[in-house]
Amino acid sequence: MTIFQFPSDFKWGTATASYQIEGATKEDGRGISIWDTFAKTPGKVFNGDNGDVACDSYHRYEEDIALMKELGIKTYRFSVAWPRIIPDGDGEINQKGLDFYHRFVDKLIENDIEPFCTLYHWDLPQALQDIGGWENRRTVDAFVKYSEVMFREFGGKIKYWLTFNEPWCIAFLSNFIGAHAPGNTDLQVSLNVGHGILLAHGKSVQKFRELGIDGKIGIAPNMEWSVPYSKNEADQAAADRNIAWFADWFLDPVFKGTYPQFMLDCFEAAGAKPNIQPGDMETICQPIDHLGLNYYTMSVVRSNPGGGILQLEPLDMGLVRTDIGWPVESRGLYEALHYLQKYGDIDIYITENGACINDGVENGEVKDFRRISYLQQHIAQVHRAISDGINLKGYMAWSMMDNYEWAEGYRMRFGLVHVDYRSLVRTPKESFYWYQNVIRNNWLETKDVLKLQS
Repeated sequence: MTIFQFPSDFKWGTATASYQIEGATKEDGRGISIWDTFAKTPGKVFNGDNGDVACDSYHRYEEDIALMKELGIKTYRFSVAWPRIIPDGDGEINQKGLDFYHRFVDKLIENDIEPFCTLYHWDLPQALQDIGGWENRRTVDAFVKYSEVMFREFGGKIKYWLTFNEPWCIAFLSNFIGAHAPGNTDLQVSLNVGHGILLAHGKSVQKFRELGIDGKIGIAPNMEWSVPYSKNEADQAAADRNIAWFADWFLDPVFKGTYPQFMLDCFEAAGAKPNIQPGDMETICQPIDHLGLNYYTMSVVRSNPGGGILQLEPLDMGLVRTDIGWPVESRGLYEALHYLQKYGDIDIYITENGACINDGVENGEVKDFRRISYLQQHIAQVHRAISDGINLKGYMAWSMMDNYEWAEGYRMRFGLVHVDYRSLVRTPKESFYWYQNVIRNNWLETKDVLKLQS
């Protein structure tokens, strides 16, 4: 048995996103988002599932916060639904939307849970998508307006902010691969969208500083760590491109004011390049206070000249997989954290990490031991990174509860709490109680890891 002791001020938490849990999509003046539209487009989401009800957390937030209190978390990362605040994205402010988030944030604080707010977790107002979405700079300006409303309303309550969650998903998964809303499949569009959200990020950070908000602000990329299949240069270059696609493409502009040249060359070879206007890169390159990291899996890749724009091929190395099909390899989290050190000694939070394990309720219990195994392995890597001197301040498990898993609908479950989508009854899983013990002790014991893997 090994015991890993964590720093006394380490922030243990969980995370969710507005469209995935709130429901109430037609209540209290909320506008339509691109996910409302996408989910109701035939063939886009498994089983035609949508977020109209989801976990109904809009009405049940007090029950959910009571579960968070029982779990013992110190911080809760949530996102705000832009269409609740400004229904058409750029017009009148909806006071009922602001009132809801005030009640919600006040209840978190009342329960000694630090609110950690993400401004954008993918639910763009449909009215803005109708004029070009993130390709149109009017959307960038509308986001800054929305951000300013949030900063002014919650500046005294919320101390931790993130502008965007997973820019790779917003740009590439949603606009090149087409698996998420709005479902475009155009490389040039994806580069335009990526540049638009980076510009919106930079301008919102500027607004945050201008207003003198008492707090910290950053951005949360997702990283799929990649290792080369062999030690030859072509395979190494392929792994470098895959890492850069997720990380460097978005973080180099934020920290360095430039896109990585080898990725510009890669995209230009495929006939696309970002639409950079004078002053854009200076606007994007604003000092930030912290960096989120969303990590789930690692890939092994080799060079393949016929393998799409990145000219690579991912390989199945026979690793254990979660129920969504993602290989389990916790070493990738450790390596990704070290990789981020090239951007300086900035505060880092693991803003998402978790496993899709679809175990159901049996005799009132959910014995999701495979999820415990996953969490145990990854939290051990978090401690390992801290012992190396990485400025890692907190860990937020994804997710607090089972929820609407985007294009997968309701068939994939990541939660520490089971949700019955018919009755909406919440049932804490075995992983909930395991994580509760980790938080209470502020240490991790690894004695059972092999048993739980079997």
